[in-house]
Amino acid sequence: MHHQFVASAKAVQIGHEIDPDNKIGCMICGITFYPMTCDPKDILLNRHTWEKNIFYCGDVQCKGKYPTFAERLWKDRNVKLEILPEDLEDLKKGTVDMYSFSYYMSTVVTTHNVTDTVSGNFSAGARNEYLQYSDWGWATDPTGLQYYLEMMYDRYEKPLLIVENGLGAFDTVEEDGSIHDPFRIDYYRQHIEAMSKAIDNGVDLIAYTTWGCIDLVSAGTGEMRKRYGFIYVNKQDDGTGDYSRSRKDSFYWYKKVIASNGEDLA
Repeated sequence: MHHQFVASAKAVQIGHEIDPDNKIGCMICGITFYPMTCDPKDILLNRHTWEKNIFYCGDVQCKGKYPTFAERLWKDRNVKLEILPEDLEDLKKGTVDMYSFSYYMSTVVTTHNVTDTVSGNFSAGARNEYLQYSDWGWATDPTGLQYYLEMMYDRYEKPLLIVENGLGAFDTVEEDGSIHDPFRIDYYRQHIEAMSKAIDNGVDLIAYTTWGCIDLVSAGTGEMRKRYGFIYVNKQDDGTGDYSRSRKDSFYWYKKVIASNGEDLA
């Protein structure tokens, strides 16, 4: 990761040399973490989980230097980095202009033994009794997105850009060819409302893009049946299908949302 950080910082410098007006961001897999209990050990574990999974990359790319807790992470994993002086200089000169990230869900961490666990997007944790989960174990948590936005803007004071957000779900094609996906519309509506609350609280959120516009093979599970798009693609897990495309109800709804810049969510 150190070499990726340096390469990224150099790419940012090149982008700014090409055009000083270029705005360049990072790509963070944004997940909101909660402690399961008020046990101080859970609180500390939650803090350390944020540091390892979220702050580590964000701090380097936004602040241009390794955070103080990096030493602890390296020591815990017996990592000994060969960092050259010019590496540190590149990191400092190549900070990003905006904090860009994906957000799909939140998860719960604990030091206690639990049997009711869920997993999604390559992460696992205890089930949050206050949230609903998708068929693939992803927690629907728009409030977690507001929390994440407000925390990251406070931490970095850079414009924020959400580059991925969406719901993987089963879709049913009706006899007349229509596809009704109110669950997807509801997911997006809740998250857009959460973004609006964060903006009202002072967050500089400059843009939002969904994942994704059309159905595609899930990167996490390798399935077509886990569908994200506003447009249905006629291709199935067994290889059948002609790739023809048809609009879901969410397509027409999101077209209206775009036209109103997120104001019309009905």
